[in-house]
Amino acid sequence: MMKLLLTSAGVNNKSIHEALVTMLDKPIADCTALCIPTAMYGHPWVGPGVKTWEFISGNSENPMVDLGWKSVGVLELTALPSINRDRWMPLVKETDVFLVSGGDALYLAHWMQQSGFADLLPTLDAVYVGMSAGSMVMAPKIGETFVGWTPPNGGDTALGMVDFSIFPHLDHEMLPENTMADAERWASGMNGPAYAIDDQTAIKVIDGEVEVVSEGNWRRFSS
Repeated sequence: MMKLLLTSAGVNNKSIHEALVTMLDKPIADCTALCIPTAMYGHPWVGPGVKTWEFISGNSENPMVDLGWKSVGVLELTALPSINRDRWMPLVKETDVFLVSGGDALYLAHWMQQSGFADLLPTLDAVYVGMSAGSMVMAPKIGETFVGWTPPNGGDTALGMVDFSIFPHLDHEMLPENTMADAERWASGMNGPAYAIDDQTAIKVIDGEVEVVSEGNWRRFSS
């Protein structure tokens, strides 16, 4: 069963790092990882180009790829529909950890579904580490506030693999529209539980049990 560590900005403090270690069945140095940069291509701020390379190569400011894994590969979801499933499914099934970048959540949801990766996720015995959009994509919906790339059928529906939505980067100095007041307005339209989390916070989900791991600021909104 997939375990989820849903972060705002990666594994960037001791508490989130310790949470990750406890979720793994073996030490980080013995784990194989696949990074998924797909969401970055859908967002004008982060892809394509330099920032995508920085994420994949472990040279970004958001610790994920550079944590000391046994091996790190790249899984590009937009490419999967054009190659035989036998080429990539065995690799996915034997991977210990998926490192999923930020970017555009609906673009990521679309390609997770188009590639067949979304169907596989619930069956995998692995840890899924999301960052920003990589975390938001697990929600039932993301809210109109975060709609950038528009899916073919419109709307703001994501994968619905958890029953709550996520407002990342709370009170970020570069995002003046991400205040707690903004999060409150966003949450009022979500029709379900929701969390606002800052960059020092993550949400751990194991077997449906939700736990917030934080060295910063966060808030849970009920429906």
